[in-house]
Amino acid sequence: GLAMFLLVPDGPHLRAGAKFDPAAFATIFRSAEFRASAFGYFGHMWELYAFYAFLPVLLAARLGSDAATVSVWSFAAIAAGFLGCMVGGYLSRGVGSARVAYMQLSASGLCCLVSPLAFLAPLPVFLAFLLFWGVVVVGDSPQFSTLNARFAPPRLVGSALTIANCIGVSITIVSIALLAWLIETAGPQYVFLMLVPGPLLGLAALRRLAAK
Repeated sequence: GLAMFLLVPDGPHLRAGAKFDPAAFATIFRSAEFRASAFGYFGHMWELYAFYAFLPVLLAARLGSDAATVSVWSFAAIAAGFLGCMVGGYLSRGVGSARVAYMQLSASGLCCLVSPLAFLAPLPVFLAFLLFWGVVVVGDSPQFSTLNARFAPPRLVGSALTIANCIGVSITIVSIALLAWLIETAGPQYVFLMLVPGPLLGLAALRRLAAK
């Protein structure tokens, strides 16, 4: 934030900020394109922070109680997400944000689905799998932000993004609480299967935009 403030000047199209309008809720969701991008984003948020929250638990179940090793690999998998964001940004210039988001959400949903098998794989394969998951689980985030801003009503962009972000973050509370409740019963190996519905529903919503 400090780097943005000090090093990035305002662009030529800067306008005065509008006040938040709670009545915008009904207006913004009348747009089929905004609904598609927003509901894709909601499916993505069901998975993202629950994966981050319970990644150390999954690693500890496989690596044992060595806290330093668990911390290093947790950091590596989360930090690897910068690759997904950076490469996805470059790809979006050619194929569009919707297709990039669709590809990355598909990949991360597949990771949720095969996570029990990956847990049983040889350790190098398991760790490589987590690094890949870390790349794709967040790489669609900037694309969804772009899509939500693009398809929001021009006079309500700020309110639309605020509403979408608030709903998305609220969804993460539910998924994290669900996994915390189920992990003692299902175990770390299987609990990430509970995240599969998020990417699936997100992909169903995003399909109309990705097909354009």
